[in-house]
Amino acid sequence: MEKVITRSKIKDLLKMQPGIEVTAKGWVRTKRGNKNVGFIALNDGSTINNIQVVCDMASFDDEMMKRITTGACLCVTGDLVESVGSGQAVEIQAKDITIYGTADPNTYPLQKKGHTLEFLRSIAHLRPRTNTFGAVLRIRHAMAFAIHKFFNDKGFVYLHTPLITASDCEGAGAMFQVTTLDLNNPPRNENGSIDYTQDFFGRMTSLTVSGQLEGELGAMALGQIYTFGPTFRAENSNTPRHLAEFWMIEPEMAFYEIEENMDLAEEFIKYCVKYALDNCMDDLRFLNDMFDKELIERLQGVINTEFKRITYTEGIDILLKSGKNFEYPVSWGVDLQSEHERYLVEEYFKRPVIVTDYPKDIKAFYMKQNDDGKTVRGMDVLFPKIGEIIGGSQREEDLDKLNRRIAELGMDTRNLEWYIDTRRFGTAPHSGFGLGFERLLLFVTGMANIRDVIPFPRTPKNADF
Repeated sequence: MEKVITRSKIKDLLKMQPGIEVTAKGWVRTKRGNKNVGFIALNDGSTINNIQVVCDMASFDDEMMKRITTGACLCVTGDLVESVGSGQAVEIQAKDITIYGTADPNTYPLQKKGHTLEFLRSIAHLRPRTNTFGAVLRIRHAMAFAIHKFFNDKGFVYLHTPLITASDCEGAGAMFQVTTLDLNNPPRNENGSIDYTQDFFGRMTSLTVSGQLEGELGAMALGQIYTFGPTFRAENSNTPRHLAEFWMIEPEMAFYEIEENMDLAEEFIKYCVKYALDNCMDDLRFLNDMFDKELIERLQGVINTEFKRITYTEGIDILLKSGKNFEYPVSWGVDLQSEHERYLVEEYFKRPVIVTDYPKDIKAFYMKQNDDGKTVRGMDVLFPKIGEIIGGSQREEDLDKLNRRIAELGMDTRNLEWYIDTRRFGTAPHSGFGLGFERLLLFVTGMANIRDVIPFPRTPKNADF
């Protein structure tokens, strides 16, 4: 036989023609057999599929074979042959096996199938070895690549915005503080308050909740930019849709009105979903079969459907006339809850919905004000099973209106002068939006809890691993 010396990934081996000697390296998923022949399912993380290793037991030491258990790491060299069993086209007839690492069956926690997702969250350092989380993490990688490709191909500049900031983009105040002061004995001013002039940055700083404000600065110089990085919210939210540390994609575009912003958001999310369907079908099929029987159909429906566009006022009217007994009462001026958003998407329009023109009192200071004095040019993209997946707006470019809005909200402008400068010097219409990466992954994978689409979830009282 022709000899292949270097290790081949299992996803490549499964596509090769039989008749060559190969080397595979990976972790044992299962081992079965009898005194004459052994069958090892080997996986190296490159694919959801295992390759079967067939061992003539007479050719291998009994004691060594006993050390090969679920979770062990092996190097296998043998002949790639046509499989006589169903489920795979080829298998490896083992000639040589090296054990890189054993896994004690009495203590290795992934011995059995059928572990709950809640249990697997408690061993986040090992759960990537399961089929479920291998699939999720491969899809996560593919979506990250698709996002960069989409914006690169459209001529956007990838801008790195700071993780440590002295400003609060959303005005919510739920931020993680960053300090080098001695927390047991911080320096204090005469009035007893902490003297942050002695801190590392000379002022109070926190982890960012958004890169948007800095992103706007980039857009007003480079035209079109996007950010893609971690963001942090110190909210005590223990829900299936919230994390304390998550990733955001935030494009900002000079000269974009709200309509162009909506067009880009729809094009962007359809591109990501189509990329998953085109490149992750093995993993999607597994998740479809195991967790969400309608997953693939729902993904295909998104890319083949034009998103419905309505105003907030139209949405409220539909909800009021629905006859539904919502947990959160509906009236003009309230922020839409997930149950309201999902009704519009899943029951009324049966397609993704973009809601625009929200009341200004429930939206951020930077959104462009409409002429009615009551609403702003905000937009939210609502998806089935998720609710809001994208939030954005046309930004207020008028200096006087922006300053009045900041004053109305009683905001401290000392840390915002750099932002306001963009309206003083060469202001222009501009827009942008934010996509929560994990929210996108919830939709694409069909998983129900956001903690299951990020490798190491950070939530209240949980910073393990």
